[in-house]
Amino acid sequence: MSIIKHRRRVIRYKRANPAEKARLRGREAGYRGGYDEGYLKGRADYVIGRHSTSFPFRNIHVLYVSSGKGYPYSPIDEAIQMTLRGMVAELTVIDPGQSVSEMAFQIEPDLVLALDGMYVNNDQLDTIRKQGIQTAVWLTDDPYYTDITTENVKHYDYVFTLESNCIPYYHQLGCLKVHHLPFAAFSEHYRPSKTPSAKRREVSFIGSAYWNRIEYLSPIMDQLMQYKTVINGIWWDRLPSYSSYQHSIELNKWMSPHETAEAYNASKIVINLHRSHEDDSINNNMVKIPAASPNPRTFEISACATLQLSDYRSDLPKFYTPETEIETYSSPKELLDKIEYYLTHEEERREIALNAFDRTMRDHTYGNRLNQMLSIIFP
Repeated sequence: MSIIKHRRRVIRYKRANPAEKARLRGREAGYRGGYDEGYLKGRADYVIGRHSTSFPFRNIHVLYVSSGKGYPYSPIDEAIQMTLRGMVAELTVIDPGQSVSEMAFQIEPDLVLALDGMYVNNDQLDTIRKQGIQTAVWLTDDPYYTDITTENVKHYDYVFTLESNCIPYYHQLGCLKVHHLPFAAFSEHYRPSKTPSAKRREVSFIGSAYWNRIEYLSPIMDQLMQYKTVINGIWWDRLPSYSSYQHSIELNKWMSPHETAEAYNASKIVINLHRSHEDDSINNNMVKIPAASPNPRTFEISACATLQLSDYRSDLPKFYTPETEIETYSSPKELLDKIEYYLTHEEERREIALNAFDRTMRDHTYGNRLNQMLSIIFP
């Protein structure tokens, strides 16, 4: 006689046929899965309550120049604008197609802040600075487009870059005030969901199929797909055996932040594999500045209280403690081994995911980043 226990519930069956045994085991797995997910959501709610942090309010007027690039940059614009509104006395938002200098002379802000700055007229910036108005740019794609940023950064008082390795490069160009400031998690976009997703996944990867990702994952695709992996992004038809996996790949769709967060929440494990700084087919990085800093996805995955497996970057321990708040891998085989391990060790998977969420809510929100920026400009 076999016995399955769940809290006070005891299910007994004697001489049950195989189908009945499978049904009972499935029901018990469902109870257990529901309990595990409920526990994680409850702990996540507790973390949110602990980190309802307020940041200093500054009596300043900021003129914010959006990227002007549309999606996928527009969600970053939204995160910055919504966060700034609660931190400064006045915020004026324009796009780079408008005359930035004319608006600056009209409203006389304390700071002109541009996201990306690729479409901002540099001559107008020089004119604004001559009037004693401070200017800053938050670069979105370092180190992958430094051929373009090389000229633009010289026209700002402050340069904030996602990539720490770009700091000495910009210093060489004559920029005196350069600071490392990665993006963050915006809780209006990325957070643990309250209800279980109808589209459950074991493993997810969301991102474009840059060639380094194709080369890295192609040899292990057969094994990876055995874990019910779902991939979303453009260019995945580059895979040599794409037709064998296309049923698990949502191709050429730009996912909104809410769709992406839903996929993260629906997954037990999310893979993060950074792009290469040496991909001449897509990059504009002739000097080949290497990338050391984690990408924005690092913070967004963690903000959903989902276990992240990330390839290692040397700056990563500055933001998350490996093996405690994030898991890393250094080879395709290690990636597969850790997927296998954490899919069969629920408590460990859950604890690392919750630790990452806790750290994110404490240190890696847009409130944290913008407070850091404003503290540098207005000490």
